[in-house]
Amino acid sequence: MNIALIGYGKMGKIIEQVAIERGHHVKVKIDLNNLDDFNQQNFDSIDVAIEFTAPHTAYNNIIKCIEFGKPIVSGSTGWLEHLSDVESRCTKKDGSFLYASNFSVGVNIFFEVNKKLAQLMEGKNQYDISIKEIHHTQKKDAPSGTAITLAEQILANNSSKENWVNDTPVSKEQLFIKSERIDPYPGLHEVTYSSAIDEIQIIHNAHSRNGFALGAVLAAEFIAKRKGIFTMKDVLGFGN
Repeated sequence: MNIALIGYGKMGKIIEQVAIERGHHVKVKIDLNNLDDFNQQNFDSIDVAIEFTAPHTAYNNIIKCIEFGKPIVSGSTGWLEHLSDVESRCTKKDGSFLYASNFSVGVNIFFEVNKKLAQLMEGKNQYDISIKEIHHTQKKDAPSGTAITLAEQILANNSSKENWVNDTPVSKEQLFIKSERIDPYPGLHEVTYSSAIDEIQIIHNAHSRNGFALGAVLAAEFIAKRKGIFTMKDVLGFGN
């Protein structure tokens, strides 16, 4: 499989390593120094693109790949106000697109556990719910996309909270996401249910970025020959 990497920072380099280990070829690498190479001709031989950039560039990068007729996997966060537009364009072009706030297999299992726990805790109003996330200081957005996914899952499955905030809550109906930036953290997420008498906590602690990179390559393998809009649940066979 011929892969294009859009974004060739730390994550892009790890994805390249994992892709090569799995027998793929990285034919195109795009970063700030060679944006002119991001063109139709260079992408003609590409089977799938993997995009990890920044909130202000992700949308345009994804749209270009869709216009080129290439399947694209994106792990950039902070741009999701444009997600519906991307999905609409992908459908019109009969393309293939997969977005995930986190590609780690472990995190996607964590998401499923988080939803189930939120359901089990419905009506247990003696417990207050909070989320904590820690990442390296180079991460450009806060809260993390993973933390937002966790929060949205809780809001959808537990009526004790009405919305999430990244600052000190002003009411008990607000779900607090605490964001910390400490080097060299690859990523830690905690969901806590705390009462006066006890505490229930689920934690995912990434030891390195390799798990994210492997998941991104697995996603690329999954969509390379498919048409449509997918998530990591499709890749991992979790169902709805």
